[in-house]
Amino acid sequence: MWVGKLIGGLLGYWLGGLFGALFGVLLGHLIDRGLAVSRFALGDLRRIHEIFFRSTFGIMGHVCKIDGRVSEAEIAAAESIMAQMNLSAEQRRAAIGYFNAGKRADFDLDRALREFRRVSRGQINLLRMFLEIQIQAALADDRIDKAKRGILLYIARGLGLQESEYARLEAFLAGNYQRAQANPRGARSDGLTDAYRTLGVSPSNSDSEVKKAYRRLMNQHHPDKLVARGLPETMVKLAQQRTQEIRAAYDSIKRDRAIK
Repeated sequence: MWVGKLIGGLLGYWLGGLFGALFGVLLGHLIDRGLAVSRFALGDLRRIHEIFFRSTFGIMGHVCKIDGRVSEAEIAAAESIMAQMNLSAEQRRAAIGYFNAGKRADFDLDRALREFRRVSRGQINLLRMFLEIQIQAALADDRIDKAKRGILLYIARGLGLQESEYARLEAFLAGNYQRAQANPRGARSDGLTDAYRTLGVSPSNSDSEVKKAYRRLMNQHHPDKLVARGLPETMVKLAQQRTQEIRAAYDSIKRDRAIK
Protein backbone atom coordinates (compact mmCIF):
# COMPACT_ATOMS: atom_id res chain seq x y z
CA MET A 1 0.00 0.00 0.00
CA TRP A 2 1.35 3.41 -0.97
CA VAL A 3 -1.61 5.78 -1.27
CA GLY A 4 -1.50 6.72 2.39
CA LYS A 5 2.22 7.35 2.27
CA LEU A 6 1.73 9.62 -0.75
CA ILE A 7 -0.87 11.63 1.13
CA GLY A 8 1.32 11.68 4.20
CA GLY A 9 4.26 12.82 2.12
CA LEU A 10 2.30 15.73 0.67
CA LEU A 11 1.21 16.80 4.12
CA GLY A 12 4.75 16.35 5.40
CA TYR A 13 6.07 18.53 2.58
CA TRP A 14 3.52 21.18 3.49
CA LEU A 15 4.68 21.12 7.13
CA GLY A 16 8.27 21.37 5.91
CA GLY A 17 11.64 20.13 7.07
CA LEU A 18 12.60 16.90 8.75
CA PHE A 19 9.70 16.94 11.16
CA GLY A 20 7.28 17.31 8.29
CA ALA A 21 8.88 14.18 6.84
CA LEU A 22 8.54 12.27 10.09
CA PHE A 23 4.95 13.38 10.47
CA GLY A 24 4.17 12.43 6.88
CA VAL A 25 5.51 8.91 7.40
CA LEU A 26 3.38 8.46 10.50
CA LEU A 27 0.22 9.80 8.87
CA GLY A 28 0.76 7.68 5.77
CA HIS A 29 1.20 4.64 7.97
CA LEU A 30 -2.09 5.34 9.70
CA ILE A 31 -3.89 5.70 6.38
CA ASP A 32 -2.40 2.51 4.93
CA ARG A 33 -3.42 0.56 8.02
CA GLY A 34 -7.00 1.55 7.32
CA LEU A 35 -7.39 4.04 10.17
CA ALA A 36 -9.70 6.92 9.31
CA VAL A 37 -7.86 10.22 9.23
CA SER A 38 -11.15 11.90 10.08
CA ARG A 39 -10.82 10.45 13.57
CA PHE A 40 -8.06 12.95 14.26
CA ALA A 41 -8.98 16.54 14.90
CA LEU A 42 -6.57 19.16 13.60
CA GLY A 43 -5.48 19.79 17.19
CA ASP A 44 -4.59 16.10 17.58
CA LEU A 45 -2.44 16.17 14.45
CA ARG A 46 -0.63 19.26 15.69
CA ARG A 47 -0.10 17.55 19.04
CA ILE A 48 1.60 14.58 17.36
CA HIS A 49 3.86 16.91 15.41
CA GLU A 50 4.70 18.80 18.60
CA ILE A 51 5.73 15.58 20.34
CA PHE A 52 8.17 14.75 17.53
CA PHE A 53 9.64 18.23 17.76
CA ARG A 54 9.86 18.43 21.54
CA SER A 55 11.21 14.90 21.99
CA THR A 56 13.97 15.31 19.44
CA PHE A 57 15.47 18.47 20.89
CA GLY A 58 14.71 17.71 24.53
CA ILE A 59 16.44 14.34 24.35
CA MET A 60 19.26 15.87 22.31
CA GLY A 61 19.91 18.35 25.12
CA HIS A 62 19.86 15.51 27.65
CA VAL A 63 22.36 13.48 25.64
CA CYS A 64 24.73 16.43 25.24
CA LYS A 65 24.64 17.22 28.99
CA ILE A 66 25.01 13.62 30.20
CA ASP A 67 28.78 13.98 30.69
CA GLY A 68 28.36 17.09 32.84
CA ARG A 69 28.60 19.95 30.35
CA VAL A 70 27.50 20.91 26.87
CA SER A 71 30.50 21.79 24.72
CA GLU A 72 30.63 24.52 22.11
CA ALA A 73 30.97 21.80 19.48
CA GLU A 74 27.72 20.19 20.67
CA ILE A 75 25.91 23.52 20.58
CA ALA A 76 27.21 24.07 17.05
CA ALA A 77 26.05 20.55 16.09
CA ALA A 78 22.56 21.23 17.45
CA GLU A 79 22.40 24.50 15.52
CA SER A 80 23.59 22.71 12.38
CA ILE A 81 20.80 20.15 12.76
CA MET A 82 18.28 22.98 13.17
CA ALA A 83 19.61 24.54 9.97
CA GLN A 84 19.34 21.23 8.11
CA MET A 85 15.71 20.99 9.24
CA ASN A 86 15.00 24.43 7.74
CA LEU A 87 13.32 25.68 10.91
CA SER A 88 11.59 29.03 11.01
CA ALA A 89 12.75 31.64 13.55
CA GLU A 90 9.87 30.68 15.84
CA GLN A 91 10.58 26.96 15.53
CA ARG A 92 14.26 27.58 16.20
CA ARG A 93 13.46 29.45 19.42
CA ALA A 94 11.22 26.59 20.50
CA ALA A 95 13.91 24.01 19.65
CA ILE A 96 16.46 25.91 21.75
CA GLY A 97 13.97 25.99 24.62
CA TYR A 98 13.42 22.22 24.43
CA PHE A 99 17.18 21.63 24.14
CA ASN A 100 17.77 23.68 27.29
CA ALA A 101 14.95 21.85 29.10
CA GLY A 102 16.63 18.56 28.23
CA LYS A 103 19.82 19.73 29.94
CA ARG A 104 18.07 20.20 33.29
CA ALA A 105 18.43 17.62 36.04
CA ASP A 106 14.64 17.19 36.27
CA PHE A 107 14.23 16.22 32.59
CA ASP A 108 12.08 13.07 32.40
CA LEU A 109 13.81 10.98 29.73
CA ASP A 110 11.61 7.92 30.23
CA ARG A 111 8.45 9.94 29.75
CA ALA A 112 9.82 11.56 26.58
CA LEU A 113 10.76 8.15 25.15
CA ARG A 114 7.38 6.64 25.98
CA GLU A 115 5.59 9.57 24.39
CA PHE A 116 7.66 9.45 21.22
CA ARG A 117 7.37 5.68 20.89
CA ARG A 118 3.62 5.88 21.36
CA VAL A 119 3.05 8.38 18.56
CA SER A 120 5.55 6.68 16.23
CA ARG A 121 3.29 3.59 16.21
CA GLY A 122 6.19 1.19 15.74
CA GLN A 123 7.41 2.74 12.49
CA ILE A 124 11.01 1.53 12.37
CA ASN A 125 12.11 4.27 9.98
CA LEU A 126 10.82 6.95 12.34
CA LEU A 127 12.59 5.36 15.29
CA ARG A 128 15.81 4.88 13.33
CA MET A 129 15.84 8.45 12.02
CA PHE A 130 15.22 9.75 15.53
CA LEU A 131 18.15 7.76 16.92
CA GLU A 132 20.38 8.86 14.02
CA ILE A 133 19.75 12.50 14.93
CA GLN A 134 20.76 11.84 18.55
CA ILE A 135 23.93 10.01 17.49
CA GLN A 136 24.78 12.80 15.06
CA ALA A 137 24.62 15.35 17.89
CA ALA A 138 26.70 13.13 20.19
CA LEU A 139 29.45 12.90 17.57
CA ALA A 140 30.09 16.64 17.82
CA ASP A 141 33.00 16.06 20.25
CA ASP A 142 34.73 13.81 17.68
CA ARG A 143 33.91 10.63 19.55
CA ILE A 144 31.16 9.09 21.66
CA ASP A 145 32.47 8.54 25.18
CA LYS A 146 31.26 5.95 27.68
CA ALA A 147 28.64 8.20 29.26
CA LYS A 148 27.10 9.22 25.94
CA ARG A 149 27.15 5.69 24.54
CA GLY A 150 25.42 4.48 27.68
CA ILE A 151 22.59 7.00 27.38
CA LEU A 152 22.25 6.42 23.63
CA LEU A 153 21.94 2.69 24.23
CA TYR A 154 19.31 3.42 26.86
CA ILE A 155 17.42 5.54 24.34
CA ALA A 156 17.66 2.81 21.71
CA ARG A 157 16.21 0.26 24.11
CA GLY A 158 13.51 2.72 25.14
CA LEU A 159 12.50 3.00 21.49
CA GLY A 160 12.36 -0.79 21.18
CA LEU A 161 15.53 -1.03 19.05
CA GLN A 162 18.16 -3.71 19.56
CA GLU A 163 21.66 -2.85 20.74
CA SER A 164 22.97 -4.35 17.51
CA GLU A 165 20.87 -1.82 15.58
CA TYR A 166 22.37 1.00 17.63
CA ALA A 167 25.88 -0.32 17.03
CA ARG A 168 25.29 -0.37 13.27
CA LEU A 169 23.96 3.20 13.27
CA GLU A 170 26.85 4.50 15.36
CA ALA A 171 29.42 2.80 13.13
CA PHE A 172 27.76 4.16 10.01
CA LEU A 173 27.44 7.73 11.27
CA ALA A 174 30.88 7.76 12.89
CA GLY A 175 32.41 6.61 9.62
CA ASN A 176 30.70 9.40 7.73
CA TYR A 177 31.67 11.98 10.36
CA GLN A 178 35.34 11.00 10.42
CA ARG A 179 35.49 10.93 6.65
CA ALA A 180 34.02 14.45 6.51
CA GLN A 181 36.52 15.67 9.11
CA ALA A 182 39.42 14.19 7.16
CA ASN A 183 38.10 15.67 3.90
CA PRO A 184 36.49 19.01 4.84
CA ARG A 185 36.34 20.11 1.20
CA GLY A 186 34.84 16.87 0.00
CA ALA A 187 38.03 15.30 -1.31
CA ARG A 188 37.51 11.64 -1.99
CA SER A 189 39.05 9.14 0.39
CA ASP A 190 39.37 5.45 -0.43
CA GLY A 191 40.77 4.52 2.98
CA LEU A 192 39.72 1.02 3.83
CA THR A 193 39.45 1.90 7.51
CA ASP A 194 36.80 4.51 6.71
CA ALA A 195 35.08 2.15 4.29
CA TYR A 196 34.75 -0.63 6.85
CA ARG A 197 33.57 1.84 9.47
CA THR A 198 30.93 3.24 7.14
CA LEU A 199 29.48 -0.24 6.56
CA GLY A 200 29.75 -1.11 10.24
CA VAL A 201 31.96 -4.14 9.59
CA SER A 202 35.64 -5.01 10.00
CA PRO A 203 38.32 -6.67 7.84
CA SER A 204 37.71 -9.88 9.78
CA ASN A 205 34.15 -10.15 8.44
CA SER A 206 33.56 -12.50 5.53
CA ASP A 207 32.65 -11.33 2.03
CA SER A 208 29.08 -12.47 2.58
CA GLU A 209 28.85 -10.50 5.84
CA VAL A 210 30.17 -7.38 4.12
CA LYS A 211 27.60 -7.80 1.34
CA LYS A 212 24.84 -8.27 3.89
CA ALA A 213 25.84 -5.09 5.73
CA TYR A 214 25.94 -3.17 2.45
CA ARG A 215 22.51 -4.37 1.36
CA ARG A 216 21.00 -3.64 4.76
CA LEU A 217 22.27 -0.06 4.76
CA MET A 218 21.14 0.50 1.19
CA ASN A 219 17.70 -0.80 2.10
CA GLN A 220 17.49 1.58 5.07
CA HIS A 221 18.62 4.68 3.15
CA HIS A 222 17.71 4.03 -0.47
CA PRO A 223 15.95 7.11 -1.91
CA ASP A 224 13.33 5.11 -3.81
CA LYS A 225 12.25 3.35 -0.64
CA LEU A 226 12.02 6.66 1.20
CA VAL A 227 9.99 8.17 -1.63
CA ALA A 228 7.60 5.23 -1.31
CA ARG A 229 7.16 6.17 2.34
CA GLY A 230 6.27 9.73 1.43
CA LEU A 231 9.39 11.58 2.56
CA PRO A 232 9.86 15.12 1.17
CA GLU A 233 12.62 16.25 -1.14
CA THR A 234 14.91 17.46 1.66
CA MET A 235 15.09 13.95 3.15
CA VAL A 236 15.45 12.32 -0.25
CA LYS A 237 18.55 14.41 -0.92
CA LEU A 238 20.01 13.31 2.41
CA ALA A 239 19.27 9.70 1.53
CA GLN A 240 20.95 10.11 -1.86
CA GLN A 241 24.07 11.46 -0.17
CA ARG A 242 24.17 8.57 2.26
CA THR A 243 23.63 5.91 -0.39
CA GLN A 244 26.53 7.43 -2.33
CA GLU A 245 28.71 7.12 0.77
CA ILE A 246 27.61 3.54 1.34
CA ARG A 247 28.20 2.60 -2.29
CA ALA A 248 31.64 4.27 -2.34
CA ALA A 249 32.67 2.41 0.81
CA TYR A 250 31.50 -0.93 -0.59
CA ASP A 251 33.29 -0.29 -3.90
CA SER A 252 36.55 0.33 -2.02
CA ILE A 253 36.22 -2.93 -0.11
CA LYS A 254 35.25 -4.83 -3.25
CA ARG A 255 38.36 -3.63 -5.05
CA ASP A 256 40.57 -4.59 -2.14
CA ARG A 257 39.00 -8.04 -1.80
CA ALA A 258 38.43 -8.59 -5.53
CA ILE A 259 34.73 -9.20 -4.83
CA LYS A 260 32.62 -9.49 -7.95
